[in-house]
Amino acid sequence: MNFTPRKAEDESKTAKLIKYESVTKYMAKDLITFRPEQDIYEAIDLMLKHKISGAPVLDNNGKLIGLLSEKDCLRVMISSAYHNEPVGIRCVADYMTVNVATITPDKDVLDVANMFLSSNYRRFPVVENGKLLGQVSRRDILRAAKDLKASTW
Repeated sequence: MNFTPRKAEDESKTAKLIKYESVTKYMAKDLITFRPEQDIYEAIDLMLKHKISGAPVLDNNGKLIGLLSEKDCLRVMISSAYHNEPVGIRCVADYMTVNVATITPDKDVLDVANMFLSSNYRRFPVVENGKLLGQVSRRDILRAAKDLKASTW
């Protein structure tokens, strides 16, 4: 007896690609955003009030130009202490991260999970044609993993 399965006429029919959900299903769309000229202490107050660890910085045309994180904000304190400067008026642009890693809305949650694993980022802005559509965090991807567990894993 031969127990070897017959070769499929079209092997592509037997190979089934798993299509994971788009990141847009899990991203946050109603975001707190900052302006580059905004007072840094006002931005810190908003982050604390809304219990967020960072937010996108947009120019007057709504284009993403940076990201302000808790880590960026800690530099305010260190800079003032190191230079023995009084707390003065400083703006978001002085501390924001400008080389922001972004993703496009066509990314699936598995791609983004891999991006998080290979970086220290806690969030990725979702951008299309320069316009900010939303933001996806590690927690959003964990939510996706929980949803997908029953259906694909």
